[in-house]
Amino acid sequence: MSRWAPCKRREFIRRLHSLGFEGPFAGSRHQFMTMGQHRLAVPSNAEFSVPQLKMLLKEVEYIIGREISSDEWNRL
Repeated sequence: MSRWAPCKRREFIRRLHSLGFEGPFAGSRHQFMTMGQHRLAVPSNAEFSVPQLKMLLKEVEYIIGREISSDEWNRL
């Protein structure tokens, strides 16, 4: 099992595309990505720390309806 590592914003968006998200679209404070009726705000920092990445992935897991392991995330 691999470990969680910080993720660049561009790489995070690329991986969300591979999960079926669309965007990013311009929002009021942050850009956001959509999947169906769900919206996910994408912070504007250049790199996401491990705690921030895990928080964002919890929202992604809720939207897609399943868990994402660190191995799966690194393969995307």
